[in-house]
This record gives sequence, structure tokens and C-alpha cells, in this order.
Amino acid sequence: MNHEERIKQIVEIAYNRLCGKITGQRIETSNEASLQLQLASILKTLGELYEETPEERFIIELEKNVTLSSGTFVKSKSERAKIDIWFSLENIKSGEKHSCAIELRCFKKAYHREPNNRYDVFKDIHNLERYGVFVDAGYLLVATDHPHYISQKHFSQDTGDFDFREGRSYSAGT
Repeated sequence: MNHEERIKQIVEIAYNRLCGKITGQRIETSNEASLQLQLASILKTLGELYEETPEERFIIELEKNVTLSSGTFVKSKSERAKIDIWFSLENIKSGEKHSCAIELRCFKKAYHREPNNRYDVFKDIHNLERYGVFVDAGYLLVATDHPHYISQKHFSQDTGDFDFREGRSYSAGT
């Protein structure tokens, strides 16, 4: 299995374990920071298990600073951004390196920020697309206790384009 396949497998297993721990009430993620910490902890444990030779290294960073050589990020309106969780699997002997960016969102019903939160998701998606310069894979994890994000039949005409539920798509320019 190559590094790219291992990175995908690490993310999938970590996500499944995180969901299992949350739904099983083994851990609580009351905000984005706690979600980030719990996922990063699982990723670190798993990633180190994928170090198969003495030359392989799993490296993880939270809030990793990145800078574009040209253009800007929508969210920061600058050439700088912070990746919520960044990790890499690399071979120090051969120089082969594959990395991953994960952006997180944690929406609470009590904060009353819907639909602004949906706009924020699209900013994160834009950042993930721009991270392609720095990483081989990108993921977005959105957690919520608010059923409106998943069970709403229709969003208002003004915000309907910002629907990120499963099976939805966004058309450029809308």
C-alpha cells in the first residue's frame, strides 16, 4: 500500500473511530477545539501505527500556517491561512512525502448562526481547494447538534445555494 492509500485509510479509520466514540458517549466534543483535539489524538495514534520502516515518519500539526505564493484565501482575505489539522507520512530516506489537510466545523444549535455557518463551510471548501498546493488530500468534517442542517426540506431562496448536505452540489457563479 502506498503513502497516498495509507493517508486515506488513516482518515477513514480515524473518522469512524471519532464518530463511534462520540455516539457511544465515550468522548464529548462541545466545540470545534475539542473536536480538533479528539480527532488529532486518534490520527496521531493511527498514523504512528502506519510507520512501517525505520525511515518512515508520521508528522501531525494543529493550526498549521501556510502561505500562498500567489492569490488569496477567501476566509482570511490574505495569502495566509491556518489548516486545522495537517499531517504527513514521509520517508526520510527516499524523500517521498504525502500530506493531508483537514478543516473542521462544529455548529451548535444554541449559537443561532444558521445560515451564516453554511456560508462558512463554503469558505472552508475554498481553502481546501487552495491547499492543493501544500497537500495531496483534503477533508472537511462538519459536526452539529442542530437538525436544521440535515433535515430541512428546503432552505430559503436567498441561502439555498449554500446547501452542503449529502447529494447536493454547488454550481460555480451561483
